Amino acid sequence: MPTMHECQLVDVDFVDTARYRYANSVDLAITPEQLFEVFEDADAWPHWAKVITKVTWTSPPPRGVGTTRVVGMRGGLVGDEEFLLWEPPTRMAFRFNASSEKTVRAFAERYDVERRPAGCRLTWTLALDVAGPSRYFMPLGKPVMNLTFRWFLKKLRRYTDEKYGVREAV
Repeated sequence: MPTMHECQLVDVDFVDTARYRYANSVDLAITPEQLFEVFEDADAWPHWAKVITKVTWTSPPPRGVGTTRVVGMRGGLVGDEEFLLWEPPTRMAFRFNASSEKTVRAFAERYDVERRPAGCRLTWTLALDVAGPSRYFMPLGKPVMNLTFRWFLKKLRRYTDEKYGVREAV
């Protein structure tokens, strides 16, 4: 594992108050319970969140608040994550306790899931704070970041449609 740098240990409220936030939603033709099956599957993440190369749970099941995992990403970024919320089938959230990049000061994500008649709606919110020159480029990159996250959610829709044999769009 690369050298890790401690991040600010934010709480779940950081997702709503961070300077740099990205929130995007997708309608899925699966149940919230099925979506949480996908979230628990370490091998599923690289199929839809294309920046992720590997997920390794470092806490044994059952999942819950305090559960940890290590996530490897393209470009060599590694995040040592701790779950702040684990409330299937409605929401989960985690933060980076440490990152392989010094510029990541704080990082957290929250996944909110609403049951819908034809499946569920996922709202994914990612929040971060950065140090160094990166902080000057973050505002300029927001449209690209949101476009990228919407693309990930389309990949999630395609992945879950295939996994659960969905034939029609929501």
